Amino acid sequence: MSQSPSDCQHAEWLASFTALFPEKSAAMVLSDTQLRSLSPLALAYIGDAVYELFVRGAYLLPSKRIQTYHRLVVGQVRAEQQACHLEFLKPYLTEAEQDVIRRGRNAAPKRGQRASVSDYQKATALEALMGYLYLTDPKRLIEILSYLPLEEEEAP
Repeated sequence: MSQSPSDCQHAEWLASFTALFPEKSAAMVLSDTQLRSLSPLALAYIGDAVYELFVRGAYLLPSKRIQTYHRLVVGQVRAEQQACHLEFLKPYLTEAEQDVIRRGRNAAPKRGQRASVSDYQKATALEALMGYLYLTDPKRLIEILSYLPLEEEEAP
């Protein structure tokens, strides 16, 4: 089975995204005590940025209009889609990663603004996982991100 051009571009972006993580990652800078002191919401805070950067980069090529970039990225970073991505990733997660998910879900807001409480909890859990992996195991982060089924752009 051959890869589609989009799959090839996605693989190229994963390789480029991996290069953003130097050998001496944040995992080597934070002590175990410092890492344990971070709340699930702090992990979600950094995870939100990592996740959005990944999604933005994944849609960068082929070149598009700014409005198209925005629409595609917003479609992937909204709570409902992040909740779907979390459900999709669950079979690939280790026990420790599932624990981070539980902590992130339980720390999420108890009221939703634009989505259901359940979707917000799952989105926060996914972001907490992204933050945790960014800080502890960037290679595993890239592996997990490579599983995400990002939606393709619709034909005009």
